[in-house]
Amino acid sequence: MSDADTAWWREVRFDRAGLIPAVVQERGSGRVLMVACMNRESLALTITTGFTHFWSRSRKSLWKKGETSGHTQRVVALRVDCDGDALLVEVEQEGPACHTGEGSCFFRRATDGRGKQRSAVALDWVRDPAAGGQAVLDRVYAVIRDRKAHPREGSYVASLFAGGLDRILKKVGEEAGEVVIASKNGVPDQIVWETADLWFHTLVALGYHEIPPEAVFAELERRFGQPARTTPPRATRRPARAAPRRTKAKARPRTRPGGGRGA
Repeated sequence: MSDADTAWWREVRFDRAGLIPAVVQERGSGRVLMVACMNRESLALTITTGFTHFWSRSRKSLWKKGETSGHTQRVVALRVDCDGDALLVEVEQEGPACHTGEGSCFFRRATDGRGKQRSAVALDWVRDPAAGGQAVLDRVYAVIRDRKAHPREGSYVASLFAGGLDRILKKVGEEAGEVVIASKNGVPDQIVWETADLWFHTLVALGYHEIPPEAVFAELERRFGQPARTTPPRATRRPARAAPRRTKAKARPRTRPGGGRGA
């Protein structure tokens, strides 16, 4: 262990039970995915393997996140707070983080039934609308990436990747056409259905190129309030090789019948 590593460990303060809370945050979206406890051994495994490991207080054992489900968390950054008694772990999440299938363990919020936060002791727990929106796209994209990395028999997404980029783009084009037809028909349910199909296959295309949805969100954020740009960024291409210049051949003197030159 280097001097720098030793100094970092000295900043970490475990409680009397030898544990420290770890807040797990998703890279890019900034979503808080879960909170769990680490001890010295699980923290050391997290650092050495690059994947989150925790200590289960109920089972009294170590566990690696996603060891059975495949929904692992690759560690991007690890931070300790100012008091040294809490950790912030920034990760790239594969699949949903919550055992319920939700993208985050924090998918409920307390309300009074009218969308307002209550200060009373008794609270009604409802699903947080914020768990949808961008979070849904992130969850779908995470599954798409998982199917790309770990193809499963019978998986539609895996079959798209197996067909290559042309098949994926063909589906994007087909679904775009379906959105146009649904919009012309003017039936809201059809428009929503076909738009969902288009968004899904567009996410597959993004996954093929390893472009996360947050890159698109960032571009939309950058454009917000700015003059519209009608042309996309130009692709960087190699300059085309110039065609060989043809030299004009000298015209041969025309001759009249009998061999005489024309005037």
